[in-house]
Amino acid sequence: MPISIELRDAVYKVRAGMTARDALRKIDVLPETVLITRNGELITDDEILNDGEQIRLIAVISGGSEYE
Repeated sequence: MPISIELRDAVYKVRAGMTARDALRKIDVLPETVLITRNGELITDDEILNDGEQIRLIAVISGGSEYE
C-alpha cells in the first residue's frame, strides 16, 4: 500500500519502506523547505515510512532582513 504525502493542495504517492528524506527527493521537495508530520507529530527526515501512512508536509516560511 502506498504512502500519501500531502503538500498544500497536492497529494503524492510513494512506496513504503523508504525514508522521509528519500520520499521528499522522489517528489522533488527539498527537505529543508518543509516540516514533516505523521499523525500530527513532527518526524525527522531519517524516519522510515510505513504502509498506509499519511504524511503531511508544512512549508517553512522564512524571510526578512538579516539587519533590522
